[in-house]
Amino acid sequence: MLGKVEICGVNTTKLPTLTAAETDALLHRAKNGDAAAREKLVEGNLRLVLSVLQRFHHRGENVDDLFQVGCIGLIKAISTYKEDYGSRLATYAARCIDNELLMHFRSKKKTAREVSLYEPIGTDKEGNQIHLLDIVESDEPDVVETIETDRRTREVLALVPKLLSGRERYI
Repeated sequence: MLGKVEICGVNTTKLPTLTAAETDALLHRAKNGDAAAREKLVEGNLRLVLSVLQRFHHRGENVDDLFQVGCIGLIKAISTYKEDYGSRLATYAARCIDNELLMHFRSKKKTAREVSLYEPIGTDKEGNQIHLLDIVESDEPDVVETIETDRRTREVLALVPKLLSGRERYI
């Protein structure tokens, strides 16, 4: 895929492949709580993740990130697969990986238009970073601060007659 041999630290040329009988045996053991069997299933199906990723490599995303999202889909597929679905694990997992990647792209689309006020947008003449907040920021006092200051002033004025004597109040 894209001339890469190593993705996320995984050497793709040395990935194991599983036969249908091995997959069935590992699935049975994994369903009974065998973590080692589950790990072997994941490792044995990483090539499937790479295969599904080939449809999405043109989207401009980092291939390592997509591989990790695809692995999450594979793990979910192994966890939820049941033999009575009428399909092989690879068929079911390919669909789960595909769905996980599509969910990833949808969630990225939702946040694509968001802009942070603290995001640097350039530099000034002295080389200091300028943030959007620097441009949008208003010189007028904050409404919340004004209300809070007014409330505190009223509290202090209410305490003056109680704490000061007549002469102290006059002065």
